[in-house]
Amino acid sequence: MSIRSGSRQLLIHGMILVLVGLVWGLVVPGTPHPRLALGAHIQFITNGMLFIVLATALLALPHSVGLKSIWVLVASAWLTWSMAISEAANSWWGTTQMLPISATQAGAIGGEPWQELVVKLTHISAGLGLVIAWTLLVAGFLKHGSSTGSPDA
Repeated sequence: MSIRSGSRQLLIHGMILVLVGLVWGLVVPGTPHPRLALGAHIQFITNGMLFIVLATALLALPHSVGLKSIWVLVASAWLTWSMAISEAANSWWGTTQMLPISATQAGAIGGEPWQELVVKLTHISAGLGLVIAWTLLVAGFLKHGSSTGSPDA
């Protein structure tokens, strides 16, 4: 994978996340816990836009983001998928441990232990993946600015 092809993959992930989020929005009222389904809808759309912005920056702006960082960025996109899909499933499960505020608003009473674990693990791994990915992205842009001697850095 090259930096350009990885960036393109991120763009495609973002576009499909937005598309899935738009379609999922039609399902929200028909779920047992529409408030949790709305959270999934927001996750799909927001994270999709996040990856579109990330990919656009990588494709259009000068940077020093390396190939290993691109692999981490793509991995974070896959982790984000798992998290968003677990939120969609949670609109039927009604878990309460990972998203207690939304669960309370939704009237959820908790899911099976394995369901709680799935939601928890996918949220923790995606959250960590996104923090690491964006740290690498910012570092790559800062490194480029300082290596060029640009006063804009």
